[in-house]
Amino acid sequence: MKKFVIYTITIALTLTVNSLKSQVSKPAIKDSTMERIGLSSDFNNNLDSLLNLWYVQQSIDSGNLVTGIEIDSTMPIINLPDSIYTKRLAKINSLIDLPYNSIIKSYISMYTQNKKELVGVMIGLSDYYFPIFEEILDLYQLPQEFRFLPIIESALNPRAVSRVGATGLWQFMYGTGRMYKLTINSYVDERRDPIASTHAAARFIKDLYSIYKDWTLVIAAYNCGPGNVNKAIRRAGGKKNYWDIYYYLPRETRGYVPAFIAANYAYYYHKEHNIKPQPITVPLTSDTLMVNQLLHLQQVSEVLGIPINLLRDLNPQYKLDVIPAKDRAFALKLPADAVGPFIDKEKEIYAYKDSVYFNRKNSINPIKYTSSYQYDIPAGSVRYNYRVQSGDVLGTIAERYGVTASQLRSWNNLYGNLIRINQKLTIYVSQKMAIQLGIITPTKPKVENGYIVYTVKQGDTIWTIAKQYPGVTGDEIIKINNLKSDRVYPGQTLKIKAKS
Repeated sequence: MKKFVIYTITIALTLTVNSLKSQVSKPAIKDSTMERIGLSSDFNNNLDSLLNLWYVQQSIDSGNLVTGIEIDSTMPIINLPDSIYTKRLAKINSLIDLPYNSIIKSYISMYTQNKKELVGVMIGLSDYYFPIFEEILDLYQLPQEFRFLPIIESALNPRAVSRVGATGLWQFMYGTGRMYKLTINSYVDERRDPIASTHAAARFIKDLYSIYKDWTLVIAAYNCGPGNVNKAIRRAGGKKNYWDIYYYLPRETRGYVPAFIAANYAYYYHKEHNIKPQPITVPLTSDTLMVNQLLHLQQVSEVLGIPINLLRDLNPQYKLDVIPAKDRAFALKLPADAVGPFIDKEKEIYAYKDSVYFNRKNSINPIKYTSSYQYDIPAGSVRYNYRVQSGDVLGTIAERYGVTASQLRSWNNLYGNLIRINQKLTIYVSQKMAIQLGIITPTKPKVENGYIVYTVKQGDTIWTIAKQYPGVTGDEIIKINNLKSDRVYPGQTLKIKAKS
């Protein structure tokens, strides 16, 4: 079982967090195994981070959708000529282009050889999730191939949460989820609801297609946002073919479309690679009831004898096991054969230990069941509002203010790294940085060897700073501080020669 958990972490990392980065040299891939499959040098560090997140989730959710799996390391590795892969991909009836090249081959090898056991797990899960996806994609008249996106995004785990807070099967950030009308509050997170989140994803995909009119570019934009795809198109001289803009896309997105194509291949040709679909414990036939009163899943479990973990797997959107049906109705999904007994015993279910389950003192600790993952505000930090300048990118802003890009995304509900000029960003800076920014006044002025150390404040320029010190010119400040231009930014420290 430990082996299974570790392998699960690895596939979740490669598929959900997109840590497989295609560092291919132009025009050919290098021979090194690590470089051949696009693994970055900090893969193990990322794995450690996701391992920690995985164990947090496991402490939340003891009822895994998948039954125990033993890894068989004696399975032979199958090496096939490129012509076989090309013919097999061509035979897949797909509205989305599924080409073959050396980059895609690397991902096919990963799925069918390195991660074949976990591909078997996801094929097993697809028996439950694909019918849900297919019906909704058909409703929006979208290609059925988009059912493979949640494999890449979340490894078909509705409770999946990325390090930046993207949540659910389709990995929606908070802001994007709200934009597409998903309910997200203390009790409910519809990003984790397979049905609601798929409707939102379908609307998002349609919006992206209205921009690009190209399904492959839509897949890329789903991952990194339309802003990054637009930049890549511009840098490629206006070309709008994915492979023409490949090298201009963010590195993590370069592997996204190849991974999508490889997932299609692995699904359709898993038997040829001796990949066995793994059974799941969720009943494939289920039905939905609308609940109009406050209800705890434990009440249903106790009265009807349904394992609580099964109810959680069928209803992952309820973070505290509570259906908060006070002002509106909410859906409760049950095994098909439990719907009749629920109707027959409805009064008994609502009355069962009502005073226990809805007593605030005895309420379930949200940490135990929710897998929402947001960066906390560091203790002692100070809030700072930053306005994005021309030429800014998220990574350099983060470095400048002593935080991480992941924190900036989380604090500002950003989808990817896309920011725009004049956009306001909330940054929680350290006390030291707050002093440098002029938010907090230091107790003593700073003086070094006859120089005054000045901290640039918002709105300052070299010339307004110089005017504060008689006899000091802007050119002198530039020269003393070895500045390449007259541009300064809040929090930057400048040495100024004091003159009597």
